[in-house]
Amino acid sequence: MTDIGKYYGGMQNYYMGRASVRWDERIAYNEIFIDEITISGEKALKKEKKEDFREKFKAEYRTNDGHYVRSRAELVIANWLFAEGVAYAYEKRVPIKEDIYCDFCIPKGKVYIEFWGLEDDEVYLKRKEKKIGFYKKYNLNLIEIDNDTIGNLDDYMPKELLKFGVSLNL
Repeated sequence: MTDIGKYYGGMQNYYMGRASVRWDERIAYNEIFIDEITISGEKALKKEKKEDFREKFKAEYRTNDGHYVRSRAELVIANWLFAEGVAYAYEKRVPIKEDIYCDFCIPKGKVYIEFWGLEDDEVYLKRKEKKIGFYKKYNLNLIEIDNDTIGNLDDYMPKELLKFGVSLNL
């Protein structure tokens, strides 16, 4: 944790010998932070969209490293990554022209993780295909997790991470 991070409300956490940083939700309203993560001219629109999304799907599930996520499946993924010592970011903007956010980002290997939970919602499936198309278009490293793989992360994730040069300390 840096001094600037502390100044802006970051709190250093330790769990089972692993360090992480927990941010107060007020960081999302910090103008300097917003300027760093948004493209000029889109600030108000993004803030409005984020607030609507955040109101509809509240992050109520607390992970072992102190973050909050929006679903039980994301809780399982976050806890697995943390237990394996994999540094990750949650709901990070994908660095492409289009405005999309990944479920998880692993900076080492520039790997993006998406959990696809809904299988019979037509709007969701169209959004899923569009996002997958962006990952392919920009040749980004994507790990897809669905309802079939979420229960078997111990076997699935190490193999997927290795494809992108991320190895676990097994």
